[in-house]
Amino acid sequence: MSALEDLLRERIAERGPITVATYVQTCLAHPSLGYYMKQDPFGVAGDFTTAPEISQMFGELLGLWVIAGWQAAGSPVPLSLIELGPGRGTLMADALRAAGNVEAFKPAAHAHLVETSPALRAVQETRLVGCGFALSWHDKLEAALSESEGSVFILANEFLDALPIHQFVLTDEGWRERLVGLDEAGALAFTVAREPPPAFAENILRNRSTDVGAIAEFCPAVVGTVQQCAAAIAARGGLALFVDYGYARSAVGDTLQAVKEHAYVSPLESPGDADLTAHVDFEAVARAGLVGGTVPFGPLEQGEFLARIGIGQRADLLAASNPDHESAIKEALDRLTNEARMGSLFKVMALAPSGIVPPGFEASEAFEL
Repeated sequence: MSALEDLLRERIAERGPITVATYVQTCLAHPSLGYYMKQDPFGVAGDFTTAPEISQMFGELLGLWVIAGWQAAGSPVPLSLIELGPGRGTLMADALRAAGNVEAFKPAAHAHLVETSPALRAVQETRLVGCGFALSWHDKLEAALSESEGSVFILANEFLDALPIHQFVLTDEGWRERLVGLDEAGALAFTVAREPPPAFAENILRNRSTDVGAIAEFCPAVVGTVQQCAAAIAARGGLALFVDYGYARSAVGDTLQAVKEHAYVSPLESPGDADLTAHVDFEAVARAGLVGGTVPFGPLEQGEFLARIGIGQRADLLAASNPDHESAIKEALDRLTNEARMGSLFKVMALAPSGIVPPGFEASEAFEL
């Protein structure tokens, strides 16, 4: 039993069941026992591997995507490149290396990393030292936006999926919030609230399902984050790109999952020692983008998006210059783009000011509600 599980069980025994959102937030971000606060969870030695860790091509192409959007907007100066949840700093390092080849970009840009984990921030600082760009770290998006200047280009890869979700269960008495409580043996267990859902969930649940037992999810943190990004872009110019696994339209279903040592485990197992995520509702992302004053585009499948912005050509160039690593480069390309692997599971959505079509998308791919 983990130390955080002891803390959670004691808290629930004293005060009663907690929401799934509170459970997820505590497991991931407890100041000393939270999953992201005490360790580096990425890579072969960690619990999961993200796209930037699979190949440098991913971050390089996103850096060039920023360059294309910046140049299409007239190369405004200054500009801020903000990454949410930058992991080990791999994506940012690769993006800045690629973007830095454009001479006018480096002196114009300031990179901002939004990171709450001291362990990961230390890794990022080591990786990015000497990159030649101005760098700043922030605990929250609000700080990054208020302390940055000029147009804002925002990258978020596998960030939204880690924000805490609320879950609701349709019972014979109507929708009720799903909670984490204790069973008769004192172990963590799911239960449901007796009272109707809070007001913020009423519109979300109204037309979801009529099947008793159905589970609906809603993430206020996703909505708030995307609205903040959109409002900044609408006011200052720029673009945002969200890459995550999820579904294009709002639907019912339990998508809360936990991963430990590259294998799925129960979400209530090993709190604080396993990663907790949920699939992203891209319709909710799009709605938040619209409310914030931008136009959402997509979502496109990751494989299609990467193909459009040149991953095939980049793989060919890398293989030609590194023939001893050709098979590894091709394997990484397949893993990122193959529909049976990450290519279709992961989706890409962009936010742009009105009248702007972001690179990799077509005007007809503006999201329609």
